[in-house]
Amino acid sequence: MIRARCHPKLRPLLPEPVPAAQTLPDWLKSMPSEVAAPSLGGEVVRTLKHCPPIIDALSSGVIIPLATDLHISNGEIAWDWDPPILQDALISRAPVGLHVPEQASGAPFKLASNAVVKFINFWTLETPPGWSLLFTHPLNREDLPFRALSGVVDCDLFKDGYVHFPALWTDPNFEGTLAKGTPVAQVFAIQRAALALDVGDMTENEIARNREVQHALGQERGVYRKSFRQRHRPG
Repeated sequence: MIRARCHPKLRPLLPEPVPAAQTLPDWLKSMPSEVAAPSLGGEVVRTLKHCPPIIDALSSGVIIPLATDLHISNGEIAWDWDPPILQDALISRAPVGLHVPEQASGAPFKLASNAVVKFINFWTLETPPGWSLLFTHPLNREDLPFRALSGVVDCDLFKDGYVHFPALWTDPNFEGTLAKGTPVAQVFAIQRAALALDVGDMTENEIARNREVQHALGQERGVYRKSFRQRHRPG
């Protein structure tokens, strides 16, 4: 279990972290199930709505939402948010900060502005012993005008601190409001004990099983979710 906590005086103001399955993007919901492909002579093909790995990526882990509306105009970020002054806490009252571009010197980042944005996170996050958290850009969310950088934090040890989210602003033409609740990071719990890597050739039995799987995937719709996942589901 991931334990999320915020200062009680901020609780009424903040959108809560939520399971990613509850925040599937509108573009996925409105996407048609099938479309005609002119490049295939008008043949009807299935869209990403039929791709379990992509949907599972969108719906796995936990989403950290933007604390309040951000208004972007002429390359500047503003907000109308006045959280209480916390005499017993040391945390920014601003929902976003900046890293100067020199802090990314040498990195192959394509910056659409002269700074790296930092989304402020007002939630502490705690994991069970031996578990860390992977923080990354919300998966498959190229509709967002920024790209959060990825990082891993040992949140069983750093359970009383705040993990903030540096992000590259990728859309120089974005004007308008980035709404409160917009996903700014997706969080996955990972065990720190690394799995060993075994690389080698397929056996004849593995080749036969692989061919069987590929044949099934090509012949039957939904075979991955209906057959393989159910067959190998724990319990």
